[in-house]
Amino acid sequence: MRFLDVRHPAFRPLWARLVAVAVPGAWAAFEAARGEWLWAGVFGAAAAYLAWAYLIAFDPADYER
Repeated sequence: MRFLDVRHPAFRPLWARLVAVAVPGAWAAFEAARGEWLWAGVFGAAAAYLAWAYLIAFDPADYER
């Protein structure tokens, strides 16, 4: 088991991947609105990585058993 396993079977449905991207993205926007740019950058980077992993580079074959 890896620490950050983006290929976990729980993330096969589209809705789960969208939620996994939206939550840190929304938190980044919240932190930016409060003026906390460091945390906005951290959560924005996490949202960008998850968007790439779950929406752009997604391959259903990676989730087969």
